[in-house]
Amino acid sequence: MTRQANQAAEELYRQIKNEIFDFLLLPGDRFTETELASRYGVSRTPVRAALYRLKHEGYFDVQFRSGWSVKPFDFVRFDELYDLRAILEITAVERLCQINDAPLSALADTWLRPPALRENDAKTVAQLDEDFHCMLVEAAGNREMTRVNSEVTEKIRVLRRFGFLTQERIDTTYEEHAKLLKLIQTHRWPEASILLRAHIVHNKMEARKITIHMLHEARESSLSAADESRDHAGASTGPRTTIPAAREVAGRRKRAASV
Repeated sequence: MTRQANQAAEELYRQIKNEIFDFLLLPGDRFTETELASRYGVSRTPVRAALYRLKHEGYFDVQFRSGWSVKPFDFVRFDELYDLRAILEITAVERLCQINDAPLSALADTWLRPPALRENDAKTVAQLDEDFHCMLVEAAGNREMTRVNSEVTEKIRVLRRFGFLTQERIDTTYEEHAKLLKLIQTHRWPEASILLRAHIVHNKMEARKITIHMLHEARESSLSAADESRDHAGASTGPRTTIPAAREVAGRRKRAASV
């Protein structure tokens, strides 16, 4: 591909991935490369490149003649990834507990704060949380662990980001991160390990529960939007058109959020 096509493919990759993360493209939704190219006003070449990249990451299936489809959420795979995440982070924390003056000052500045100075926006806290756990692994100084952890983080982000939708979860995250940092600073490895494992497991279960709920709501809204679209067009039957329905759902959510 040309440089311009590569840039277009990169942009499409991020846009399509965000639509999966935002439940605008739902498990089982189908579409063709031609439909997607028409929607974004680009050729099929960057569309195909973006889709195959996402297929490699496990988000799509492609079938001859029937086109592309969004893969179902594989919660068994997510459980396995969270298990791997726990191993990496607990190993990193064990190493950090053995270091005098572990390089954690930036994390302390973010998480050792009084309630009045804490972030409350769910998306902001989700990103801060991801950064916290990645920086713990990086601070341990093992480049291969850091690389693998980065890959795991990317794969679980679609689930993980829903763990901060309530103020209670945000407050708990601040408190547990602060406690973990203090345990590392005082070289209390057994307590740090127990806290970190419980923290990861609880966040996984909370994010999984919310993801299932939001998938159900998104599917119901999408089907409702498709029914309204067919009624408006005067048609009693016909397949759901994935992309327009997704756009309508997005519009409904934004309007509901502004009320």
